[in-house]
Amino acid sequence: MEILWVLMALVMLGFVLLQLSRRRRGAVGLVPPGHPDAADPANYGFAREEELDVRMPGPDQDLLDVLDLVQRSQDYRGAQQLLAGTETAGERRWQRVQAFAGAASLELRQRPGGVGQTPGGQWLRVWRAEAQKDAGGAAVHAEFLVQQAWRTATPGTDEFRIIMEEAKAACGEAALLAPGDPVPYIVELSVARGLGYPREEFEQLWLKILDRAPHHMGAHLAALQYWCEKWHGSRDLAYSFAEAAAARAPQGSLLAALPLFAVFEHLPEVNLVAGFYQSEVVTKAVHGALHAVHSARPDDPMQAHVRHLLVFFLVRGERWAEAMNQLMVIDGHVGALPWTLSADPAAEFAVYRALAVAGYEANGGSPATLPH
Repeated sequence: MEILWVLMALVMLGFVLLQLSRRRRGAVGLVPPGHPDAADPANYGFAREEELDVRMPGPDQDLLDVLDLVQRSQDYRGAQQLLAGTETAGERRWQRVQAFAGAASLELRQRPGGVGQTPGGQWLRVWRAEAQKDAGGAAVHAEFLVQQAWRTATPGTDEFRIIMEEAKAACGEAALLAPGDPVPYIVELSVARGLGYPREEFEQLWLKILDRAPHHMGAHLAALQYWCEKWHGSRDLAYSFAEAAAARAPQGSLLAALPLFAVFEHLPEVNLVAGFYQSEVVTKAVHGALHAVHSARPDDPMQAHVRHLLVFFLVRGERWAEAMNQLMVIDGHVGALPWTLSADPAAEFAVYRALAVAGYEANGGSPATLPH
């Protein structure tokens, strides 16, 4: 009898290890080029892996042009002008603030400076010094500090807390320069998560955002993190927050997709449930996200974020044709969840894309049958 129990335990352990291995590999794989089962994404006009842009979730040519100019010339004025001409309460301003801050942070990591060397991201320091009353520069600086804290320090350490406290002060300065701008408060949501604001303080911050931009998708995504189980909430609190936002979303809002992000944030490390990605909770969230992207404005800059996450769930759920429809819209850019969680976002995206193509063709699909 004891031997039987040992054998059963070994079988269960093997199953768990198999699931864990599949989870780490994304439960997908590629066959070698030239293999008879290999499907070629190039047949659909998809970009090669090395051409995928990991900086942004979707196209923003004005931003790319200005980023290139600023980094080549180390002159901040192009960034200043672009932000000054970007709608204050819109999603694109928040994305551009993140992009400029991220560029400066990456430059500093690549060129930390030293004796006789100018550190990277010097243009942002000059921006803050020469244009102290510029709201755009203040917001970028606050976001830069937040990104530095997460990238260079460990949450819970004194170093992390010191940088985050500096970021909190920078958010306050940015808010004073632009009272109606939600971006400084959205930046502070990450500070709130990192420093562990009490719920009452967090909710007061959230109300300031709702007063300025009640349907801001980027703000809701940032706030969702606070309510997640891995930070200061729980699965139920995160789901409740996401579902309440989706329920009050106006027609054409991408907030209807927020529950899908809540599901993603609470995926099990080891999935022991057969058909999990066809389960009711996942299916309902996927349908909400599909409805959101079909109803949203074509130029909504947050559409790409939703479509990237849809690709992940649609591939996992073996809904190949629907995954291909999303890929036809977003291909070329991979700067979004879930790919950015990987050390190589382009490679991770390429695996899922190849699997979508293979599944589509295995079920009778071809470039000719895919709507354009």
